[in-house]
Amino acid sequence: MNFDLKQRFSRRALLGTAAAGPLLANERPKRIAMITTIYRYLSHGQHMGDRFLVGYPHNGRWHVPGAKIVSLYVDQKPEGDLSEVRAKEFGFRVYPTIAETLRCGGKKIAVDAVLIIAEHGDYPTNNIGQKLYPRYEFFRQCMNVFEQDGQAVPVYNDKHLSYSFQKALRMVSDSKRLGFPMLAGSSLPVTWRLPDVELPFGCHVEEAVMVGENGSDDAMDFHALEGMQCMLERRKGGETGVRAVRWVEGEAVWRCGWSKDLLIAALSRSDTPLGLTLKDGRTQDLVGSGQLRELVKRPIAYVIEYQDGLRATMLNLQGALKDFNFAARVKGIGVVSTQFLLTPEPNVTYSACLMNKVEEMFVSGRAPYPVERTLLTSGITEACHKSYGAGGTRLETPTLSVKYRPPESSQYCRS
Repeated sequence: MNFDLKQRFSRRALLGTAAAGPLLANERPKRIAMITTIYRYLSHGQHMGDRFLVGYPHNGRWHVPGAKIVSLYVDQKPEGDLSEVRAKEFGFRVYPTIAETLRCGGKKIAVDAVLIIAEHGDYPTNNIGQKLYPRYEFFRQCMNVFEQDGQAVPVYNDKHLSYSFQKALRMVSDSKRLGFPMLAGSSLPVTWRLPDVELPFGCHVEEAVMVGENGSDDAMDFHALEGMQCMLERRKGGETGVRAVRWVEGEAVWRCGWSKDLLIAALSRSDTPLGLTLKDGRTQDLVGSGQLRELVKRPIAYVIEYQDGLRATMLNLQGALKDFNFAARVKGIGVVSTQFLLTPEPNVTYSACLMNKVEEMFVSGRAPYPVERTLLTSGITEACHKSYGAGGTRLETPTLSVKYRPPESSQYCRS
């Protein structure tokens, strides 16, 4: 990149991030280009994109966002596609390419922010169980426009940065190189918690367990891992990265080293125990009764060894429950546990919690928490699936020495 282009990036990045806080009465809403895989009922594209078209509930009030979608790119249009319907109703255009979407059909970038939602749709799965969504490819096309036009704007990328840690690392590097704020990740870190629990900033975490509504690929596992990560990053010294991971499957899961009291504490927060609870409504001690092992036909564990010695386990217990629950042993406090609340369809208001954070970045020009959280979680997810591909071998992960400090103030919904 030549010197003049760097100067233009610096000057325009400064102008784009100078105004912090909500829009004033005389300010126009920030203009969003939305890039998504599909836009149909209950896709991420629909229930996140719609927030910037019709608004969303927030803190007990109806919130009209300070940003709106003005252009849209949809990669696939399966039966039930809503993109043209929404475009007609809300007065924007669906463009055939990402470049045209960012430029709104013109010759220069014509938006203030980019919303990338590459989740759902017909995409291949590789031999280690990763869905190959084109998040990096979408992002790279946006970077081409930024570089050609000499202007960069804030970007949000839904869920993983990429199935590939190296691609994810390039995405974060590009955001820093071009000087624009970037946010990514799951809704779990910002949804409500039952009970309202936050680990003390700078605490000493001795061990952690996460259990959840996981599936057969990495899509739901990522939610569980990032929910766990948003808790553990608050420990003493901040995040320093991951030393090694291991995928454990089958009977070995029940003896791979996690603490029974943490599993009991996590499961005790679940509102969706399956088995006998569905049959006749009884409460269950899933661990003590032995029901857990009967319900879970394919138990899976992600065993994670952090650089600072912390050990954490994400347990995929599909068949036993349908929510996400966390427990940790904290020095001087004891066992702390909570549920990450997933509100019901079709409104799924936990996604409104996430879009509120995205809107905050689009309006203020500052990311409310580090994108490195999602970078590390993306890397953990890939590494564990590589361990699966290697037959459950423990894999050392020197590339996952991702260091960052989270904000001390809480970022999840509490009202």
